[in-house]
Amino acid sequence: MPDIITLSALIVSSAATTVAGANALYLGTLALAYGGLAAGATLLSKALMPKPAVPKPEDGTYNLKQSVPPLPIILGRVKKAGDYVLLEEVNGIAYHIIVHAGHRIQGYVQHYLHDEAVTLDGSGAVVSPAHFNEDGDVYIVIASRTGLPAETAYSDVVAAFPSIWSFDHRGDGLASVKMRCYTAPSKDYLKIYPNQMPEHSAVIDGHSEIYDPRSDAYGFTTNLALMRLWHLTSPYGGKLSLDDMYLPDWINAADVCDQTVTNRGGGSESRYHGGLWFRANSDQIDVGKTLDQAAELVVYERSDGKIGVHAGEYIAPTITLTRNEIISFGLNANVDPATTVLAVRGRFTDPSDLYNTNDAAIYGNPYIGEDTERTITVDNVAVQTHNHIQRLQKLAYIRRNGARVSITAHYDPDNDISYQRFVRVQYSPKLSDAVVEITSKVTISLRDMTVTFSGIVIPSGLYDFNAATEEGEPGASIVIIPPSNAPIPVNFDVVIHTEVVSGGSSAAYGLATWDFVSASLTYELEWEKVTGSTGPQSIVSTAGETQVRSGYLADGTQYKFRLRTWSGGSSSDWTSYELRTATADPTPPGVVTSVSRTGGAGQVTFNWTAPNSANYSAARIYINTVNSFSGATLVATEYGAPSAADSRIVTGLTAGTKYGFIEAINASGVAASAVASGSFVVT
Repeated sequence: MPDIITLSALIVSSAATTVAGANALYLGTLALAYGGLAAGATLLSKALMPKPAVPKPEDGTYNLKQSVPPLPIILGRVKKAGDYVLLEEVNGIAYHIIVHAGHRIQGYVQHYLHDEAVTLDGSGAVVSPAHFNEDGDVYIVIASRTGLPAETAYSDVVAAFPSIWSFDHRGDGLASVKMRCYTAPSKDYLKIYPNQMPEHSAVIDGHSEIYDPRSDAYGFTTNLALMRLWHLTSPYGGKLSLDDMYLPDWINAADVCDQTVTNRGGGSESRYHGGLWFRANSDQIDVGKTLDQAAELVVYERSDGKIGVHAGEYIAPTITLTRNEIISFGLNANVDPATTVLAVRGRFTDPSDLYNTNDAAIYGNPYIGEDTERTITVDNVAVQTHNHIQRLQKLAYIRRNGARVSITAHYDPDNDISYQRFVRVQYSPKLSDAVVEITSKVTISLRDMTVTFSGIVIPSGLYDFNAATEEGEPGASIVIIPPSNAPIPVNFDVVIHTEVVSGGSSAAYGLATWDFVSASLTYELEWEKVTGSTGPQSIVSTAGETQVRSGYLADGTQYKFRLRTWSGGSSSDWTSYELRTATADPTPPGVVTSVSRTGGAGQVTFNWTAPNSANYSAARIYINTVNSFSGATLVATEYGAPSAADSRIVTGLTAGTKYGFIEAINASGVAASAVASGSFVVT
């Protein structure tokens, strides 16, 4: 055994899974402690075993399909996909059940399908974007569960798959989404599902049971210090208890995280807030380091054995080491280009860019009088604002370029620096009066009564930050263009035409026209009867054409026409309906002749001679109370042959003086000019 016993403040590792492990590894910005101890060496070797790192935001883009995925944990607000627990189809309906978190969450904030934000109605039906709700037909329905201790099974899934899914499949403690997708008609499939089967993801407010010692309550938070406290006391982190934590330190750290700072836009935000997600099998050292770096935390073990934390703030040193106390002093001005940097880059999770990883503005200038780029990168997935990552970049810049000191001094139990983060050093002429941030373990030798540590010389305004001049402008986010349909036809019109068919008779059809846009587009014309319809009919044009004709139409019948564009298997929306009446014979016959009338008791008898027109079909009889065809009422239609003498008795008339009018029509209902019969008296 060594004859020198050294004591130091043990730093808790973010990866420690036991109290012993917590006391063996150092967390945050400092180095490993007690690496020479047998237990420490064993735990260190375990820590070096490959484990999944903290997932990047992009790692949560796609839903995972595997037999038993590790449980996902969500802290704060994130956007992520999930893990499939069921994907089955029956009767043309696909059922998806996707788990997003292995614990209770605060709730789902926004659902996405292939990065398209969707709107749900009260029953969970997707009503926008419009292509998911074609012609008012619902194609996707979404329901969710927040992961209560005793959850409720999705009843429609139980009804659809009773042999494999029962009401016992509740998903207790699992936050999940059920998505029901209906099969689309083949001709509309790519319009309704432009990216094939919908890929679900969601913005989620995560863990809803994070302890806040300030209120002695549990709830949802984006406070990074409270997340770290939860992590150290959770089964996925330090596995410690709240009794092991020195809560006054954690209360102060939470308050510091909640402090308000001003960003470059003049807005306000919390100093250290954010969010991240990871899995139960993720490297918990990596998780802890991520949280510590994001909130500028240094976790340590106090002399009473409890776990304390230095918050991300500058605390004026209460201990000063002078030349009288210092035995050995080493100073490295740190001006070597191999160790210093000219600039610091940053990468953070950007909520404004669908929670993707984005580059921040560069802090500093990577090229100053030389061609070699000298930069480091601060990459933290828990940081979710540009101002936040820029503050971390500035801190990294100061620390990387700061002067290094190594000090051995007399140990004074009344001024023990073992649990300090900052200490003042007065060692003229090398350091007349400087603040040092301790970055190594503090070693105390009771044999020599000395204390040894290393640190970085930092300014007292280490955490000062003027956003207006220092934050810089973030890069532009990638603009996601939602899938668009084919262009709606422009200047759509329909004209009724006729042509001679077999037997010499005429038939009507509609000729649709529109403006030319592209030779690659085709157009679908649809038509149906306004009344008595047996269903719509349609025809598709040739690519590049600007017109298409319908099939033959029933003579004298009113039709409604509409048009849409097709491109790459998907269509545009339909145009508005155009109403047209089919007319096989647009030429009116001649007028009737020899018109006479004879009034009687409640009736009148009309006589006339049909015109000598081959297309004559019938005569329409109108009656009015004044001598004007305008406003006259059609009372009868009498069919007959051309040039024939014809007559018609109209009954059911009221007494009084009346006026009659007769017009000849062809088979398409096209009328000749009306001929007045003169007045008559009905008795």
